[in-house]
Amino acid sequence: MAETTATTSEKEVRHRQEKVGIVTSAKMQKTIVVEVRRRVAHPVYKRIVTKRSKFMAHDEHGKAHEGDMVRIVESRPLSKNKRWSLKEVLRAATTGV
Repeated sequence: MAETTATTSEKEVRHRQEKVGIVTSAKMQKTIVVEVRRRVAHPVYKRIVTKRSKFMAHDEHGKAHEGDMVRIVESRPLSKNKRWSLKEVLRAATTGV
């Protein structure tokens, strides 16, 4: 019984969703737009279709730049459209475009 009260008083650690995508815009202050692509089977035709979603993520220190591959994690609502935060930059964009 004592163990259950101790675990409820401790802060619960939630599992937060993570997504990997490409930064499409880093023009805002402390905000990036990340495009996440996924491949799914079409429900009727059973062909593989690429779907994409855009997420606005909080980038406190301005580490991410356009073209970078980043990992974002779910967070509390930070603004009207921002519900994700930058966790890490996985791969920097190639500068010789």
